[in-house]
Amino acid sequence: MNAISSATTRTMRAAVLTGPGLLQINEVHLPNPGHHQVRVRLEGCGVCASNLVPWAGPEWMRFPTEPGWLGHEGWGVVDAIGDDVHNLAVGDRVAALSYHAYATHDIADQDAVVRLPAAFKDRPFPGEPLGCAMNIFKRCEIERGQTVAIVGIGFLGALLTQLCARAGAYVIAISRRQSSLEWARQAGAWETVQMEDHRHIVELVKQHTDGRLCDRVIEAVGKQWPLDLAAELTRERGRLVIAGYHQDGPRSVNMQLWNWRGLDVINAHERDQAIYVQGVRDAVVAIQSGALDPWPLLTHRFPLERLDEALNMARDRPHGFLKALVVYR
Repeated sequence: MNAISSATTRTMRAAVLTGPGLLQINEVHLPNPGHHQVRVRLEGCGVCASNLVPWAGPEWMRFPTEPGWLGHEGWGVVDAIGDDVHNLAVGDRVAALSYHAYATHDIADQDAVVRLPAAFKDRPFPGEPLGCAMNIFKRCEIERGQTVAIVGIGFLGALLTQLCARAGAYVIAISRRQSSLEWARQAGAWETVQMEDHRHIVELVKQHTDGRLCDRVIEAVGKQWPLDLAAELTRERGRLVIAGYHQDGPRSVNMQLWNWRGLDVINAHERDQAIYVQGVRDAVVAIQSGALDPWPLLTHRFPLERLDEALNMARDRPHGFLKALVVYR
């Protein structure tokens, strides 16, 4: 391996999960990039709700984890490049789709890295969730004048509220937390509904839509009840978009309702790296055009040494919380 590097140290700091709800920060060997890889000196990493099940320590978890594991929303500066890396150089500021980003450095394939424009200097950029939001939005096929219900207003739901509202849709934001509904209104929601009683929510949405229900419904929670509710809010021949990450067991669906209404049901998760990366590039363009403004939604920041607090906050979601970042400088 013939890496070009600006590094002056041989070690890095990385979080290691040692048990359910437990972690420590270790000094570990600094990895070198391989063929078609770069090393990124990370400035920070977003905290994802998908981390919460492993953080709780289910039976399938094995401790201790690999250094930096679970972190996948990192951004920073390229500080070393491996063989046959093209169109990237030491010093480039990038978002990286890598998977050990709860650390001061991580390795990424060159095809999993998106260079950030100079206008974003000093701005945090958790690329993976921003790319997810763009890919979900694309699969919704939003048209001006449509009515769109978004069930669940966390960071993803707030981003989608912005995108749909700025595309000319009438957004009905549904969330259990009052502060999330306030964020949704700031993001451009037409109406907001407290997520409490199932039948009451359905009746309110019928009132807001003159009984038609919604052209598009985006489920962004990842739990059974929100999925059931989202289906009931979707009009005949409407589109139900599943954006929530359902990671805690099987789900049942009301197939009679789905059949009777002729719903288009879209599972908007992606696993193709090229589509992921294109979503991140699309997010850069959307921010530059004004279609997306993620930075007010990044509500809390923690140093790496307090990653446990960040994870617990993502689990507990106190008033005003949307998104936590861990930052390394």
